[in-house]
Amino acid sequence: MSQREEDLKSAQRRKLLQGAAALPLAGLPLLGRAANLPTAQVNTTKLAVTDTEVIVGQLHSATGTMAISETGSIQAEQLAIDQINAMGGILGRRIKVIKEDGASDWPTFAEKSKKLLVNDRVAAVFGCWTSASRKAVLPVFEKENGLLYYPTFYEGLEQSKNVIYTGQEATQQILYGLDWAQKEKKAKTFFLIGSDYIWPRTSMKIARKHIENFQKGKVVGEEYYPLGSTNFGSLMNKIKVQKPDCIFTAVVGGSNVAFYKALKAAGITGDKQLLLTLSVTEDEMTGVGGENFQGFYSSMKYFQSLDNANNKAFVAAFKGKYGKDAVIGDVTQAGYLGPWLWKAAVEKAGSFDIDKVVAASETGIELKTAPEGYVKLDKNHHLWSKSRIAMGMPDATFKVVSESPELIKPDPFPKGYQ
Repeated sequence: MSQREEDLKSAQRRKLLQGAAALPLAGLPLLGRAANLPTAQVNTTKLAVTDTEVIVGQLHSATGTMAISETGSIQAEQLAIDQINAMGGILGRRIKVIKEDGASDWPTFAEKSKKLLVNDRVAAVFGCWTSASRKAVLPVFEKENGLLYYPTFYEGLEQSKNVIYTGQEATQQILYGLDWAQKEKKAKTFFLIGSDYIWPRTSMKIARKHIENFQKGKVVGEEYYPLGSTNFGSLMNKIKVQKPDCIFTAVVGGSNVAFYKALKAAGITGDKQLLLTLSVTEDEMTGVGGENFQGFYSSMKYFQSLDNANNKAFVAAFKGKYGKDAVIGDVTQAGYLGPWLWKAAVEKAGSFDIDKVVAASETGIELKTAPEGYVKLDKNHHLWSKSRIAMGMPDATFKVVSESPELIKPDPFPKGYQ
């Protein structure tokens, strides 16, 4: 290696260490942080752990209609792993990543998850985005006793020993958003729109029950479109006929680009119509365009514009690695939390063994300096976190207009919604 290459590597390592100093767990005296415990002690189940290395998997859609949404998670998880490695790794072992592409195809996700768990014997997997992909891999993780860190906001109604859910579940995102629309915007009638798979359909089922049974409002329309759909012309006509107080949407992936362009072309814009979405983050805005989304609202727990020291350090590190034009959405940030939560649990357990890591995860793991703010892991494997509403701006950023005063306890099986 040339001297120039050595200098570049040293500079990169210094940068990562500087970035890590203000990030989750960097300054916390966790058990086993520096200890290079014997492999026979920390790996009793034949995982891919050696004296110097531990192998994990990444399983996202790098291609296909979901790549627009999942690329950010791939990047954020890698950033966290790079920062952890720059700090010395976990239990004295550097993290090595095997990347697999689910290609926006649910059977492929299941196939790749089996490869990672059975052939590669990875110690953890960071991955999936859609609920369809998560449902496809779940039987594999439960059969093979793997551990998945799942970063996406989702419909709830699930809890598995083998999954840590770092995004919001329905009561934290859907109910908070609908209550905001009713209280702040006086919305009484809603038009529900989603992509046609489990998350949007279940989310809208929950939304309908909340609107009709708890808010005493009315659903005036409900439509679903296949993933990748680009033709929304007839939908625009239906919206104009019904004149809902609020369009409530869960359109995902590349379809968002066509959907919001169709709205603007039809004259349905943020200055005239309330629209609240569960699925447009800064990641999707790169394709949707601020000019097509301005004045509409998103319900998320994280936005890149959050004004706190933790987030500023995270954004600087992310842009430092991926370029000044890189953007960070809700699921990207939730993906970033996965490796840090795994690190905390492994070090608390003093082991990479799945059962021991899961047990440690159920004892109140917390991230005091997460970019979204303080979060903690509940025994039900979901995070306590705040909920937020933000308005889309012409420059494709978001302006936060509402925030829950306290962390919201995750409740994946809410009474009255099943």
